[in-house]
Amino acid sequence: MRIAVAPGPDGTAWLSTVDGQPRFVADLAAEVRAAHPDTRWIWPDTAACYPALLAAGARVARCHDLALIEGLLSGHDGHWGEPRSLAAAVARLDGRPVPADPEPVTHDPRLQPALFDHAPPAERSTMDDVLRVHAAQQKRIAEIGDRGAFATLCALESAGALIAAEMSHTGLPWRADVHRALLAELMGTPLAPGMPPRRLTELAAEISAAFGGRPIHPDLPAEVIKAFAAAGIRLPSTRSWVLKEIDHPAVKPLLAYKELYRIHTAHGQAWLDTWVHNGRFRAEYVVGGVVSGRWATRGGAALQIPRVIRRAVVADPDWVLVVADAGQLEPRILAALSGDRRLGEVAAAGDLYAALAAEAFDGDRDRAKLGLLGVLYGQTSGQAGQLLPVLRQRFPAAIDYVERAAVAGEQGLLVRSGLGRTCPSPSASWWSQTGVDPGAVSVTRDGAGAARSRGRFTRNFVVQASAAEWALVVLAELRRALHEGGLGELVFFQHDEFIVHCPAAQADAVTAAVHAAAERAGDLLYPGVPVRFPMSVATSASYADAK
Repeated sequence: MRIAVAPGPDGTAWLSTVDGQPRFVADLAAEVRAAHPDTRWIWPDTAACYPALLAAGARVARCHDLALIEGLLSGHDGHWGEPRSLAAAVARLDGRPVPADPEPVTHDPRLQPALFDHAPPAERSTMDDVLRVHAAQQKRIAEIGDRGAFATLCALESAGALIAAEMSHTGLPWRADVHRALLAELMGTPLAPGMPPRRLTELAAEISAAFGGRPIHPDLPAEVIKAFAAAGIRLPSTRSWVLKEIDHPAVKPLLAYKELYRIHTAHGQAWLDTWVHNGRFRAEYVVGGVVSGRWATRGGAALQIPRVIRRAVVADPDWVLVVADAGQLEPRILAALSGDRRLGEVAAAGDLYAALAAEAFDGDRDRAKLGLLGVLYGQTSGQAGQLLPVLRQRFPAAIDYVERAAVAGEQGLLVRSGLGRTCPSPSASWWSQTGVDPGAVSVTRDGAGAARSRGRFTRNFVVQASAAEWALVVLAELRRALHEGGLGELVFFQHDEFIVHCPAAQADAVTAAVHAAAERAGDLLYPGVPVRFPMSVATSASYADAK
């Protein structure tokens, strides 16, 4: 059954089946708890609606997120990034100017959200809008005519929104005392209140001394570049890989400073005070926040937790963290998408790169990895480019698949993932710059470069976006298995890595559920294709020890 929701303040809402009469309810959470568990809830935006329900103890199994699906449909039409709110969708239906999306609601991680405290009053007309937009979306999805692939993508994206809200609600176990001890160990205490940590101050002094005593601010790239120039060394940037090529006494302390400064600013004491409360770090996930469908986060830097800081991610007493990640996912996705039989046979191995090395590169795993990643990312020059003919000869279907995507991108065409997620259209300036625009006379050198750049993007997009779909299936299947078995809770996800927090006695069952979810994802997305998607799974009390 599908039930549409127009939420209001104080837990009120209008509810309606898709073909019934709307009714006003005073307690939406109670209605959700009492509904059939397989009910699919249709609402404007999971990120706005679901956190308050979770706070009230109401869990939803399935939903249709109008905002996320509006975004997918707009993207399918070549208009990725356009407004996708309920108001925008209604204006689009009525042929009126489309309003910008409202600023996202940011929940204070120190507080439980009040039930719909940010929502406007529940109005009967809002329910009419929800039903209209849902009907229009269902019609557009059916018209795509891809045997249900895009409908599957919409269901997965909506499921991802539920999982994101649940992970934010549950939070990643985090020991604030361990974090503070780590910061003290790495940086020492400030010399005075409001001053940088002691170790940063010491390193800054070492850097200045290496430049002859000239005071510089190591965190300002322009000053660093100017100091090196005065020493006769010209740098294109202050990136670490650039500095490591330089022979100068300032390099070692500067690299150490950069690493500690990044931790201090992104995951230092201020971050800890803001984001970790009651033993949990509650990230704000943005589902489909990247054009390829990968997730992003809003604040908190959840997807860039430094390895050393992971020591603070510690399971509760008698619980463990089950940390799983998919090995060599994108090359396996390419084998499945392209139907390349020989690459599929290579992908059947646990270590795809080692198998590829034995198949085509005389056992040299590094060359095999470099060559295949060059195929995925369009590295046609240098050492990776030299390996391409070998790969093209052995895996013609796989190479042809990504090269056709690259050519389409260079021509300004749209490419799609396995389920139909669509890349953004080129900008007006791109059309003009590349000379494809009817008013342009010829392709300039910069225009040719822009075309090749977009080709590299679309080449990888078809694979990366399809990999994101695979990960969504794993998330959805794992969520279902954990809930049905009472096994534990999903607490973290990034790209192809999953963390489950569970009682130690349930670790083996969770591990089995992880492997089953990965197998199910392959079967659902690529039925009959003999490509394995192995998961590396480790169980530990600490995230750092599992990686």
